[in-house]
Amino acid sequence: MRPVAAQNTPGRSPGGGSIRLRHRTVHGYRRAFRMAGKGDAVLLIHGIGDSSDTWRDVMPGLAKHYRVIAPDLLGHGQSDKPRADYSLAAYANGMRDLLSVLGVERATIVGHSLGGAVAMQFAYQFPDRCERLVLVGTGGISRQVTPLLRAATLPGAQALLHLLQLPTSRWQIGAAVKVLQWLRTDLAVDAPDILRVVDALPDATSINAFVRTLRAVVDWRGQVGTMLDRCYLAQGMPTMLVWGGRDQVVPALHGGLGHVSMPGSRLEIFEEAGHFPFRTDPDRFRAVLRDFIDTTRPASFSPEEWRDLLRNRRPIPRPRVAPEPAADGPSPRTLRPA
Repeated sequence: MRPVAAQNTPGRSPGGGSIRLRHRTVHGYRRAFRMAGKGDAVLLIHGIGDSSDTWRDVMPGLAKHYRVIAPDLLGHGQSDKPRADYSLAAYANGMRDLLSVLGVERATIVGHSLGGAVAMQFAYQFPDRCERLVLVGTGGISRQVTPLLRAATLPGAQALLHLLQLPTSRWQIGAAVKVLQWLRTDLAVDAPDILRVVDALPDATSINAFVRTLRAVVDWRGQVGTMLDRCYLAQGMPTMLVWGGRDQVVPALHGGLGHVSMPGSRLEIFEEAGHFPFRTDPDRFRAVLRDFIDTTRPASFSPEEWRDLLRNRRPIPRPRVAPEPAADGPSPRTLRPA
């Protein structure tokens, strides 16, 4: 393996902290990631078209308490973008292998959007490596998804996406974003992040990787698969869902459906946030995540327990930890199962 290499342009948080971008080569492909802090590991997985930079507002604060790792998924950010397998299972394998290379055996897995679907797949494939599961505006719960993503999977859409490289396209998209903000629509909440993700597709290689990833999980009818048939496995896995009440990419209804389908899960609704609640209110997100970690015990499955759960769907009793308020943010509004 190559030694960890630092990039010359670190990502900076508004608070002034900086967490540099590093690289490791795994299976011949260069993987970019950010890592900071010590203690129990927390893996942050971004959404489609995004990168580890999306977590820049929450990483410095979390790194005061945990070892935080935020990778650029293969085909995204500064990671390589080969002609490769971009399925959820392949991404889950990639996360396992990166953690192994970094010497991390177990972690709390946090996933946003596509990253949430990867996180669920990781917990399903490698329950012995997953301590807790946090799903943020996640895909993979129901079929419904924004029409824009469905349209991007159609024949000819890839050629249209290549037009984003034209200088005039950036101006036109920027103007459309300003109109959305002026109209105060729910989609306007995420307008700056939509523009940021568009900017993250600067060339044909990036666009091709984006389309391959999207078509692995979405077609013209919506999301290709859901995890509802395996949600009962959350009986043995501490699980929290975080959603923006104004999310137009993956509506908050999905959060409620996931909460009902995952026994013992916790649901946090950020009423004024859209698809990126951790960017809309990073302080609250950090407080919610810390509270969840501090008040739950890590999952620990024996082969016998896992087999029994698969066979009988019987819950595994877990002792509760006495809650302690998080010290670095406001008290969250929590919906807990009755």
